Amino acid sequence: MSKRICLWLSVSAVMLSFTLMAPAQSSNPTAKISPRVLTDTENGKSTEALVVLTEQADLRPAASLQTKEEKGTFVFNTLREVANRTQAPMLRMLESLGVPHESFYIVNMIKVTGGRDLMQQLAARSDVAHIDANPLVKVPLPRPTGFDAPHTDSIEWNITRVHAPDVWNLGYRGEGLVVAGADTGTQWDHPAMKNQYRGWDGQNVNFDYNWQDLVQHSATPIDPHGHGTFTVSEMVGDDGQGNQIGVAPHAKWISCRNMDAGGNGTPAWYMGCFQFFIAPYPVNGDPNNGDPTKAPHSINNSWICPPSEGCSVNTLQASVEAVRAAGIFPAMAAGNSGPACSTVDTPPAIYLASVSVGATDSNDNIASFSSRGPVTADMSNRIKPNLSAPGVGIRGAVPGNVYQSGWSGTSMATPHVAASVALLWQAKPSLKGNIDKTQQVLQLSTTPGHYQTIVNCGITPSNRPNNNFGWGLLQILAAVQAQ
Repeated sequence: MSKRICLWLSVSAVMLSFTLMAPAQSSNPTAKISPRVLTDTENGKSTEALVVLTEQADLRPAASLQTKEEKGTFVFNTLREVANRTQAPMLRMLESLGVPHESFYIVNMIKVTGGRDLMQQLAARSDVAHIDANPLVKVPLPRPTGFDAPHTDSIEWNITRVHAPDVWNLGYRGEGLVVAGADTGTQWDHPAMKNQYRGWDGQNVNFDYNWQDLVQHSATPIDPHGHGTFTVSEMVGDDGQGNQIGVAPHAKWISCRNMDAGGNGTPAWYMGCFQFFIAPYPVNGDPNNGDPTKAPHSINNSWICPPSEGCSVNTLQASVEAVRAAGIFPAMAAGNSGPACSTVDTPPAIYLASVSVGATDSNDNIASFSSRGPVTADMSNRIKPNLSAPGVGIRGAVPGNVYQSGWSGTSMATPHVAASVALLWQAKPSLKGNIDKTQQVLQLSTTPGHYQTIVNCGITPSNRPNNNFGWGLLQILAAVQAQ
């Protein structure tokens, strides 16, 4: 077994060493406050901030649990116990001061709104590790370059390219598995997606535990942008009339809205959706009343959170690690900043805990826009992406019961990987909840891409893994057939 393969087998041990370390105590509490928060509270201004507490949950024991259900329940209970126990004194203080606030458990933190005096008062507390910004971050989401009427004569090329139909022919279409989308929302009753919505039983619809809108708190699913509907349709889309646009057409899906109509998100929305997926809860309900047995099996994440805009690298990383510890597969878009090297440079794609996905075209070339490694933003020199999938000229469903072609981006590539987990886990139930092994199987089952036009980003492009394709192109049939 190669050293690289052995490295992947130890991901859990490395990753679950908790990343949120409290900075050394300082006589100057301002040192705990992020520069963005300090800037946003100048001249008497008020801002939203994330107050991260010193004590954080130790999720390492989850790695030794055998089933996804055991992992998810342990993670949910452990996170809540630490948050409920340690946040109580601060919550009492905030309530007495009339400070708007929101408690989180996925990372032990409290979102507050206030000015510089409040931030300094909180930073002076010994139970506060640091205060992060909660900026509104612009995500440059893909837009279509073409439009078309529904096709009814063939399976879309990208679905065939990853050999999903060959897996269907073996009897695996995702039955019994649940995929999730964290995005701009969804049109739940689109013909390509309605029958696959977990909240629809064929006669009645129930949005509780299946939908959460952290942006507008809509009680019913909405998608004012279209990106979220499109990415979910790539995972499960099939209207039964010939529009076969999804990798796992018999899997169920749920969703959480973490971006607004313009593609803007905040760290609190991003982490709030991860929290919802770890233990789904009723629409606009209390996250503490979630049910981890209703957690999805994989999550598609086609968004970024640049530190240059104020996003905290470590706090967001802890939430991704919690998802993975819970036995949920975290698929992340690598980003669209290529072709230069080291352009996989923003959370969540940069993390070891994330399974990052690059984009290829119909000729198996890496897309010019697909971000490359190595990851230098955190000085890890980590190889990224992990693997690649079709992401150029993709056709899918959008709101209004219609379909669009010409969507391109690593946003389009990532749903192939998230949905492939449903096929793989249906075929190999023993892998369910074992993210390290699942990632290894997917990576080692890939095939090389074409190398004529790609660059050497620290590793000879013909080597695998490399910083262009990662391990290679997703091949679901090979993964299902792997011993």
